[in-house]
Amino acid sequence: MTITNQDLLLFINILKSSSSYDFSEYSDKSLKRRLAKVLIDHKLDLNGLLIQLKSNPTFLEQVVKDITVNTTELFRDPNIWQILKHNVLPKFKNQQNINIWHAGCSTGQEVYSMLMLLNELNLFDKTKVYGTDINNDVLQIAKRGTYKYRFNINYLDNFDKAIKENPYNYEALQDIPYEKYFTIDKAKDTIKMNQFLLDKPVFKKHDLVKDGNIFYVKFDLILCRNVIIYFNYELQNKVFELFYNNLYPNAYQLLGMHESILGPYSSRFDKMGHFYQKKENFNYMP
Repeated sequence: MTITNQDLLLFINILKSSSSYDFSEYSDKSLKRRLAKVLIDHKLDLNGLLIQLKSNPTFLEQVVKDITVNTTELFRDPNIWQILKHNVLPKFKNQQNINIWHAGCSTGQEVYSMLMLLNELNLFDKTKVYGTDINNDVLQIAKRGTYKYRFNINYLDNFDKAIKENPYNYEALQDIPYEKYFTIDKAKDTIKMNQFLLDKPVFKKHDLVKDGNIFYVKFDLILCRNVIIYFNYELQNKVFELFYNNLYPNAYQLLGMHESILGPYSSRFDKMGHFYQKKENFNYMP
């Protein structure tokens, strides 16, 4: 199914006029692909979709959830977690408090991965961890912290690489049981996070397009992985501005494997692989 520029504009304008959602600065290519899938999944043509969006708020919310991406896993890209474990998080050990924000946290596996890592580094108690997403359904899953076992069996391999192994010393293998952090029930096909992990994070609905910092704290680390790839250049820089203004000097921002900071905010961070460290003193000359 081919979605034209005019089709896309009609869809965006109906959403804006019928709700608080604004997709006008999302990547056209990505949005067209997802809109085509929505039409196929709901067995509608564009006109039928637009009529439903205007008349049915519940359907509109469902379409927004279908459009937004929700892909995550426990310790996704284990090498990133090894860098966090050995090179980033230890720099916070002398601080009294640590604030971490997972923007676009989806179903929460990234948040629980962070909590496990913090616990291993004895930073758990001094850290406040926040998770946000535009999709309230995935946030409810995140709060429950229960996931399919067989579908996500690679979680265990990721756990081994991120928690048990030390890439700087392969002989220093730590024998940390899975039961320390989650319960596996093969009969019920579930992996459930332990209660002390479930009690820790604050999950809230948040729209990166229009919402500011809803937590009113500054952050030592912001993770926003595989989110801005769906935004156009202008919206990406709005998000970078939000993050920059709410990071402490020398704090870190982590993007996805195929994302990078381009434009005016690239000079305000020191790039360290997929991590960006906010420069302590930056004099901006317009």
